[in-house]
Amino acid sequence: MKKQKRDRTSTLFNRGFQAGLCGKSQNECPVQATELRSHWMSGWREGREAHWSGMSGVSAIQANPSFH
Repeated sequence: MKKQKRDRTSTLFNRGFQAGLCGKSQNECPVQATELRSHWMSGWREGREAHWSGMSGVSAIQANPSFH
């Protein structure tokens, strides 16, 4: 059975969320393409909000259910 690939936008959002949750800077965005960068930045913003709210680990799943 083939492994279903996720679309690039959701992957970038989740990686941005993880970076924001860990307190990393937005300057560490690995993507230069404007359209894809916006998905990473959206995830980063939500991750930062979760970080500022004190969420980490399992409690971060409440902020972003797609975060695994």
